[in-house]
Amino acid sequence: MNRLQEKVAIITGAANGIGLQAARTFADEGATVILADFDEVKGIESEKELIDAGLNCQFIQVNVADRKSVDAMVEKVADKYGKIDILINNAGITRDAMLSKMTSEQFQQVIDVNLTGVFHCTQAVLPAMVAQGKGKIVSTSSVTGTYGNFGQTNYAAAKAGIIGMTKTWAKELGRKGINVNAVAPGFTQTAMVAAVPEKVIEQMKAQVPMQRLGKPEDIANAYLFLASDESDYVNGHVLHVDGGIMM
Repeated sequence: MNRLQEKVAIITGAANGIGLQAARTFADEGATVILADFDEVKGIESEKELIDAGLNCQFIQVNVADRKSVDAMVEKVADKYGKIDILINNAGITRDAMLSKMTSEQFQQVIDVNLTGVFHCTQAVLPAMVAQGKGKIVSTSSVTGTYGNFGQTNYAAAKAGIIGMTKTWAKELGRKGINVNAVAPGFTQTAMVAAVPEKVIEQMKAQVPMQRLGKPEDIANAYLFLASDESDYVNGHVLHVDGGIMM
């Protein structure tokens, strides 16, 4: 029996990277996956890739920072599939700069997508999940949200905010049968990290007890556990998937 058989899952930021791997993992486990992403070209490519592999998915273009766009996406999913079982708030951007040089636009852009976007998506799926009496909400925080990082005032603020929202929502929604948790990845091999010089990557690996970067599969597997029925009594938890860097 597949772990997500007949579940309908929305994954934001699913056109590439960790989100795309999560979509592949979820669909492999029997879910119908909504690839919700701002990048229409990559989204359509990724949808075709998964469908060609025999997996059940649909791309819907969305700007998580825009509430009307989020509402329209959620409405499409609810109308077509009649339910929403899982929301993975995975979408995120970076606009890195030291505090002394960070513009207010750089700060606000990251807050709008990485924090306000999580609020929009979660609030939008809530009526469907409350009506069902069951749902799984997983949001992507980061080790940066718990211990900070040079040049990432905006990103750290957003990722720390996600932890606060996760714990609040777990308290509010647990009685309605909805589990709310977060995953905090460490250094992970994505397109974002691919642009980092090799020397810096080696320094990053050296900080990790496991002496390697995370793989998108590592994060996707954590999402899978928290989205499945196996985690029905896990609520308000932040699961660090970081190779032990936070010890």
